[in-house]
Amino acid sequence: MTSNPVTVTVAYHVLPGREADFHSWGWAMLGASARRPGFLGGGVLVDQEAEWHVVYRFATEDSALDWENSPDRGQWETRTDGIARPTGRRSVRGSKEWFDSLAGPPPAPPPPTPPAKWKLWFINMSAVFPPVLLFNIIVIPHLGGLNPLIRTLVLCLCVTALVTWILMPRLQRFFKKWLYPPLQALRGRHKRRAA
Repeated sequence: MTSNPVTVTVAYHVLPGREADFHSWGWAMLGASARRPGFLGGGVLVDQEAEWHVVYRFATEDSALDWENSPDRGQWETRTDGIARPTGRRSVRGSKEWFDSLAGPPPAPPPPTPPAKWKLWFINMSAVFPPVLLFNIIVIPHLGGLNPLIRTLVLCLCVTALVTWILMPRLQRFFKKWLYPPLQALRGRHKRRAA
């Protein structure tokens, strides 16, 4: 090993549901870079269960730049369309600088990606429809003599209170894994597949 290797880390935001495709792409791309002169190794990592990284190491800065500027590397990058988008790149020379740069405080994890709109619509409908139906069948007929404005106000007050404090918290807990699929389970599958 040379005394001044170059380690390159490229961060990616992977589209939900495409994690396995990105994982396969990353290792295949590293397999292609392994055929280049000066390649020392690499890997595909998940940081804070939100951002993915492809890390590779070359013996010299020139050999790393040869790989990054090659048409082969450009073709591999275009294969991430519809799977992931790069969010950052870091290149560090030598091992001492690499470990020194890692010694700083870890960055705050990014907020979780919000669920798809159709999933939120489904949860909201599941929380709102049953109480509205029950109130229309059971309570509203007994309020027939009231002004329509007052009837609607009573319906809205009762349903929103029921949905806000009782139904939505329970539905969100129940559907948590569906709304925010954990990457931890995916990482476990990759480990089993590699073994």
